[in-house]
Amino acid sequence: MSYDFNADEIFAIAEKIEENGEAFYRRAARAISCEKTKEMLERLADMEVAHKKLFALMRKDLPAQGRQSTVFDPDGEAAQYLQSFADTRVFDTRQDPAALVDPNSCSDADVLAVLGFAVDREKDSIVFYLGMKNLVPDAKGKKDIDAIIAEEMGHIRILNRQIVEVKRRSGL
Repeated sequence: MSYDFNADEIFAIAEKIEENGEAFYRRAARAISCEKTKEMLERLADMEVAHKKLFALMRKDLPAQGRQSTVFDPDGEAAQYLQSFADTRVFDTRQDPAALVDPNSCSDADVLAVLGFAVDREKDSIVFYLGMKNLVPDAKGKKDIDAIIAEEMGHIRILNRQIVEVKRRSGL
């Protein structure tokens, strides 16, 4: 069976991905002892909150055609599938960032592990949105999904700048 998703469904999942990203960054900040890194992770969590709000506004401003169902799905199975994917594949809510670091350490290796993990999750979100973009008809908000992708690419740029800074500082 083939599904076409509307922009409203995609934005709802984008909000959930951002919520999961915020939770990841907050857990990672609690897991690491380095104050500078804690602060950076908290800032990233705050960015996720801001992006969730942005996606909620974009969703609210969708025209009626962006909210129209594209298939008969009275039980909302397509949305449930997307929700499950967001919770288990992008920012996996079951993963504990504390497992990535030594909580008693402030090593550059720990910082790089967390940042590298975060970059991978942000890339996963971009892949998710690119795939979903192909399932959204042009008239139902495809260009809005491009805005989500641009936001996620911004996250990667921020994380990569931090990675470069840590590597330069540590001589890696």
